[in-house]
Amino acid sequence: MGSQRNGFNKETFVLSVDVGTTLIRCHVYDKQATIRGSCTTKVVLLYPEVGHVEMDPDTLWKGFITVVKGAVQDAGVHMRQIEALGISTQRGTFTTWNRKTGVPFHNFISWQDQRAADLVRSWNRSCTMKTIHGVMKVVYFLTRQKRSLAASLIVFSTQHVTLRLAWALTHYKQVRQAIDEGNCCFGTIDTWLLYKLTKGRIHVTDYSNASATGIFDSYQMCWSGFLCSVVSLPLAIFPKVENTDHDFGSTDPSIFGVAIPIKSVMADQQAAMFGECCFDVGDVKITMGTGTFMDINTGSKPHTSVAGLYPLVGWKIGSEVVYLAEGNAADTGTAIKWAQELELFSDVKETSDMAYSVSDSDGVCFVPSFSGLQAPLNDPKACASLMGLKPSTTKRHLVRAILESVAFRNKQLYETMHRETNIPITTIRVDGGVSANDFIMQLTADLFGRKIARPHHHEMSCLGAAFVAGLGVGFWKSREELKKLQSTDEEFLPHVASEEGAGARQEYTSVLQSWERALRRSMNWYSKP
Repeated sequence: MGSQRNGFNKETFVLSVDVGTTLIRCHVYDKQATIRGSCTTKVVLLYPEVGHVEMDPDTLWKGFITVVKGAVQDAGVHMRQIEALGISTQRGTFTTWNRKTGVPFHNFISWQDQRAADLVRSWNRSCTMKTIHGVMKVVYFLTRQKRSLAASLIVFSTQHVTLRLAWALTHYKQVRQAIDEGNCCFGTIDTWLLYKLTKGRIHVTDYSNASATGIFDSYQMCWSGFLCSVVSLPLAIFPKVENTDHDFGSTDPSIFGVAIPIKSVMADQQAAMFGECCFDVGDVKITMGTGTFMDINTGSKPHTSVAGLYPLVGWKIGSEVVYLAEGNAADTGTAIKWAQELELFSDVKETSDMAYSVSDSDGVCFVPSFSGLQAPLNDPKACASLMGLKPSTTKRHLVRAILESVAFRNKQLYETMHRETNIPITTIRVDGGVSANDFIMQLTADLFGRKIARPHHHEMSCLGAAFVAGLGVGFWKSREELKKLQSTDEEFLPHVASEEGAGARQEYTSVLQSWERALRRSMNWYSKP
């Protein structure tokens, strides 16, 4: 602390908090984007009933305060040295609260929550939806407007807020009452945190978070009045939507002792995209965590998908809007964790070597669909399965089959994205916990026939929110500067140039074919009404 003898240390920092699905983490970054201090705490999930997944808003708020104070303390700096705060959050998790008192009406309803599953099914089958699809197809045929095509393909999902919010409005009497009195606020995690940090002064969100709710019209850049009228959601309860680098005010001084300017609010996958410096059209990032999220920068136009890719606002900074198209596979980390709980291995770090220790998976195929199959198959009734087991099958074959399935899903998403967006893909960067697995990384590079890069920074969502906040206060000057800070990557090159590589490609053609057969066998397994 020698430099502080004169009473004040001149060095300043940017602080960033990422509220993920399993952890809340905070990092203090210096000018080199080096992490100088960190603190994490677990996200406490509540399961009040089967299929219900919730979080207590006050516990989340306390966790947020804890990690900020903890990270600043860990860095050995003072709160007054923090120039700006950036916030990244998981998407589609929401609550509602009393506009006057700020007291929540119910717990956060998580994006993983299934309470609206029946509602989703009945809406997707309803005459209303069939009519909307039919009318919009005609409109698209006449006008060739991509918006109408998008509307003709719209389906509800439990991951989107829309029908979980509709469920809350019918099940919580206080919420309906507050709406009648004009006294109800709706918000995703970012909106709630901003509300608490400013002592109730602001009720806002940013474009990236709004676009991930499913209630936002990415073509018009506003909450969808049309959708709200279809499923009876009152527009008055929604927060104002601001730029991702908006000046969201400062934290109330009573919270951290000084007022810290809040300079960015961002949804986690979009923040990871920014942290990976995927600023150009055709840049792709793949985050492999609990699930896999593959995003491509589609530039200044939203992409209209027929295969279940979702158009999102990546960020809006100044007058620039960048759109992304996203595909996801729900069970990546989940599949590996499941294998660990079966005691197929004790430490995740062993899995890569285990997979390499056998020449192939001995004909075993694993289908990673504990929660159905997403794009491009879009079958919520698919089951997870292991097929092609033999007396000669060992643990190592099973582990290899599980790791292969992650790379195979990557290939499926990648090909869908390539085919659908028609955008030449420039760079591919991979982050998330599962990206530490060399076997998956190498196989993915081989199957794509492309170089893929893995950055040394692991927590990309945190870094992305920090980057946006730092640019906003001039802590970093330009995106070029950010790219330079990012240049330390490990690269995985496809084995295609070599004889061995061409062999690897052919060898996998038949494995992929059997795996695709296994996928089809696993589909439509659960015959729920």
